[in-house]
Amino acid sequence: MVSSDGSRGSVGGGGNPIKKVLGLGYWVQGFRCFPWLAVNFFLKDGLNVDPSKLQILLNSANLPMVGKPLYGLVSDSIYISGQHRVPYIALGAFLQALSWLVIAIYPSSMSIFTISVYLLLSNLGASIAEVANDAIVAEMGKQPPPSTKSSQSSSSGSLQSFVWIASSIGGVLGNLVGGMFIGRFSPQSMFLAFGLLLSLQFFITISVSESSLGLPKSTSAGIRKQFSQLLVALRKPEIAYSISWFAVSYAIIPALTGTMFFYQTEYLKIDSSVLGISKVVGQATMLLWGIIYNQYLKSIPSRKLISAIQSMMAVFMISDFLFVRGFYRQMGMPDSLYVVMFSGFLEVLYFFKVLPFSVLIAQLCPHGCEGSIMAFLMSAVALAFIVSGYLGVALVSWINITGTDFSRLPIALLIQAACTLLPIFWSSCIPDDLKPKDRKKD
Repeated sequence: MVSSDGSRGSVGGGGNPIKKVLGLGYWVQGFRCFPWLAVNFFLKDGLNVDPSKLQILLNSANLPMVGKPLYGLVSDSIYISGQHRVPYIALGAFLQALSWLVIAIYPSSMSIFTISVYLLLSNLGASIAEVANDAIVAEMGKQPPPSTKSSQSSSSGSLQSFVWIASSIGGVLGNLVGGMFIGRFSPQSMFLAFGLLLSLQFFITISVSESSLGLPKSTSAGIRKQFSQLLVALRKPEIAYSISWFAVSYAIIPALTGTMFFYQTEYLKIDSSVLGISKVVGQATMLLWGIIYNQYLKSIPSRKLISAIQSMMAVFMISDFLFVRGFYRQMGMPDSLYVVMFSGFLEVLYFFKVLPFSVLIAQLCPHGCEGSIMAFLMSAVALAFIVSGYLGVALVSWINITGTDFSRLPIALLIQAACTLLPIFWSSCIPDDLKPKDRKKD
């Protein structure tokens, strides 16, 4: 855990402000799957959208995430009452609470366009809060570690693992409760519950003083100067090439989430509670991944670990191909069991790369623009996911998969697996590791 002398915050210890702000912030971030599970069914059953339109709407709702570099620049350079992280977390919680509460209270007036606007507002608030949270993690990760060698070796990446675990716990609970609620309550009631939770986060966050977090002392440099510092940082080959590879490794994969959702619910008639349990298994795996990485995998070179995850993604896509072809069914495995055990895992496997990569980028970040770099990274990933979603829609349209005809879905899954393997051939863009002497230069 990150710790230091005096008034500096730490991860460990009950009731400390770092734990309150980051623990709650990342937990709520993970719990966002609770209302979004309801959004899928609300759009499919309430507004009768088809698979392609569903995927376009859900991916387009992520457009505010692309603006994260701007939010990072603002957070780095503009202080509100002497604070430049906590107020933005509170603002993000407020915008999210407002959007979900409006959707919950006025469902009868919701057209596809109207709900899209409020989903955009929700993701705008989420992206602002995430930028501020990620910046705190990056800043705390660069704090001088304790003097003992054992503490020094154990502190690297521990804060990233802590917030990863907090987010995963939120995801587990969000999917578990969401899976139980979706068959018993209306989507609007789920939107209302999440809006009230965000309201609670807002009031808790504004009660915390940023000075109690022990962030490194810095002064506002102005947006223009901060932007120039960001450009200088992005010109560093190790940063530019790494982020470019990471984004492309997502963008090149045609996403088939909307089609698979319709295949499982409409064709296989998988119950919504089973999908919820599947997502719980996936989030529990993410939680376990955070623990395993922190304990055993931090010493593995970044390139080797991330490439291994990329290969594993392709293997599980081939497994989905076998599933759609009925291979597991012929072996006696029920479709619902496969969905529970493997579908949720593949969904979160996409994000396994984020933890080791965020640790690497946090080490590479020059002091003073942690928020900007981390925001640029997550913006690139968000844009990559949007491109991936649109490529998936194009692929589904090209090979003529519809909401009732899934006969060519196996072909789409094989193409998806092949595209997933391609980035491994230029994984040399990722540094193997960061040498101690290189860290001192920052």
